[in-house]
Amino acid sequence: MKNLLSLFLFSFIFSAGNAQEINFQLSVNSDLVNQTNQQVFKTLEVSINEFMNNKAWTNQNRLNEERLDCSMVLNLTAYNGSQFQGTLQVQIQRPVFNTNFKTPILSHLDKDINFTYQEFQPLFYNTSTYESNLVSLLSFYAFLSLGMEADTFKLNGGNPFYATAQQILNLTSQNQSKGWNQADGNRSRYWLIETLRSNTFKEYRTVMYEYHRKGLDLMTENPGQAKQNIINSIASLNRLYSRRPNSFLNQIFFDAKSDEIVDIFSDGPEVDFQSSLNLLNKIAPFFGPKWKRIKY
Repeated sequence: MKNLLSLFLFSFIFSAGNAQEINFQLSVNSDLVNQTNQQVFKTLEVSINEFMNNKAWTNQNRLNEERLDCSMVLNLTAYNGSQFQGTLQVQIQRPVFNTNFKTPILSHLDKDINFTYQEFQPLFYNTSTYESNLVSLLSFYAFLSLGMEADTFKLNGGNPFYATAQQILNLTSQNQSKGWNQADGNRSRYWLIETLRSNTFKEYRTVMYEYHRKGLDLMTENPGQAKQNIINSIASLNRLYSRRPNSFLNQIFFDAKSDEIVDIFSDGPEVDFQSSLNLLNKIAPFFGPKWKRIKY
């Protein structure tokens, strides 16, 4: 696990090495599609999983237990020939230092999934050219996942990964597929990478680093201090809330972390949590029923 913590102390260089960084699993749900022959959906599922797990996205060498977990559920809503439409539930988890626990860093529903796929079609990723909307979707979320993970180990450590995700978006947006453009809703892929890279929302990335590196990763060594550091990190979101009370990243953070926050502050060493509880009810009122479950 020590290797995991050292991965983010150097600059990231992307290459086609032989190390896999992502433990990827995607399942295809075709229950809503009126199609008697399910084989194409099974082939699609196998093809995507092989592409994501066999591709080396960086030159990092990771042990199997150090790999980032990324799981997706592709819920198909329409299928016609080679045209697929649906939604994509994306969940990312990374290991916590010195434990067997994995912490969620993203839980996001992408509602604008559409792509063309011919059965047994090979999937290739090219850094400088557009291959297909399916490849763009998968590679975008691969680099987004690596960027979000890197941010939890080093302040703004995700920059090179986000830059690559932005490049993928720029190449794909020219094809006018939904989800890649500014006008495609405020929870689109466009706004996801735009807000992550914007200085306007810098507190989010600071919180991601302090919450994980100074909080969760310290939990086995000094749980009382770790909990206090987590409290301090969440308090930083108040500055973001003051400027952008309904920001996308504020929702992204609590979509991933709300259950974990309840668990952390309902067990272990006692800390002064009342002011933090008031803050949570202020900046994330939509999770009010969960905050009521916290027993501190």
